[in-house]
Amino acid sequence: MARVIIVGAGGVGNVVAHKCAAREEFSEILIASRTIDKCDQIAKRINSTKVKTAALDADNVKNTVKLLEDFRPDILINVALPYQDLVLMDACLEAGVDYLDTANYEPPNEAKFEYSWQWKYEERYKNAGITAILGCGFDPGVTGVFTAYALKHYFDEIHYLDIIDCNAGNHGQVFATNFNPEINIREITQKGRYYDNAWVEVPPLSIHRPVPYPEIGDRESYLLYHEELESLVKHISTLKRARFWMTFSQSYITHLQVLENVGLTRIDPVDYEGTKVVPLKFLKALLPEPSSLAENYTGQTSIGCHIRGIKDGKERKYYVYNNCDHALTYREVGSQAISYTTGVPATIGALMVVNKLWKKPGVYNVEQCDPDPFMELLGPLGLPWHEMIDQESPFEDN
Repeated sequence: MARVIIVGAGGVGNVVAHKCAAREEFSEILIASRTIDKCDQIAKRINSTKVKTAALDADNVKNTVKLLEDFRPDILINVALPYQDLVLMDACLEAGVDYLDTANYEPPNEAKFEYSWQWKYEERYKNAGITAILGCGFDPGVTGVFTAYALKHYFDEIHYLDIIDCNAGNHGQVFATNFNPEINIREITQKGRYYDNAWVEVPPLSIHRPVPYPEIGDRESYLLYHEELESLVKHISTLKRARFWMTFSQSYITHLQVLENVGLTRIDPVDYEGTKVVPLKFLKALLPEPSSLAENYTGQTSIGCHIRGIKDGKERKYYVYNNCDHALTYREVGSQAISYTTGVPATIGALMVVNKLWKKPGVYNVEQCDPDPFMELLGPLGLPWHEMIDQESPFEDN
């Protein structure tokens, strides 16, 4: 029996809390956030004596350490903003608590996505005898587990990896983001980047192509930089090329371009009548809260990995994916599928640590851990996966 603290009470925090409360491995669950009312709303929906709530300013290491020392959790699941990754890792290090997050650290004043800051904690976590699991959502997260599973069971060498992410859902809004607007827009408006025997940088959204998705069909997919590319290229040395693709409607792209052209996606402060305002933060306040989209969301997401490489001297193709239905996830836990596909893997990752399957001192990305027990829980916890072996790949020729 383990205690878990969940930092963050947004859509993903809601899913993680529901899933943890349903597992016998967790005897006590503490949901902590700056706004305790959000925590209390989640606890009320779950209606379990295992679930408690607390107010927490996660930017303050001392506050977090005190909460950790008072509650004495076995693991902290960080589903707060990526800006808070380092202060929460610091707090876990001081309190001797295992750590898990779903997205890599980002400096608030620069749209820069890399693991270097968190990888620097390796020796300190190892010396403290505690574990940090980085990027354990879906992408990053399950996509890394999918790739590790493919390498373990189907390949001697992986040469080509294309991660594809489609949201074919409809939330009825003219323009909205499916997770934190600030993080989402920072991610999309940065330069594209992919690995082709070396890192290649391209203008934002400049490379795109139609890609087929199961049960959905062809959708225009745009090449983005995504953080799991960095860790997968580092940890799978045989990769020759690795790319990440995500779908956007033309309406979404047009709105985004207009917002960018008028300066509302800027992250540097501007002076407005004597007050410093960050345009993107102001835009975030205008846009719908992502969790508010859940009730009327229809359609599916589809996320997977197209992989090519060598097995026993012969070329092999492999595709592994999950489709998730927005309406079904809302009926189960009151969330849309974007939050669900992030929250379920975070819960499984925590189970891997508390059950000693991924428990080892140091800092790890998910592809460095045994994929099999994680894959065994994906379906039972709500994300069934499917695989296609040696079938035609849409990325074979380019």
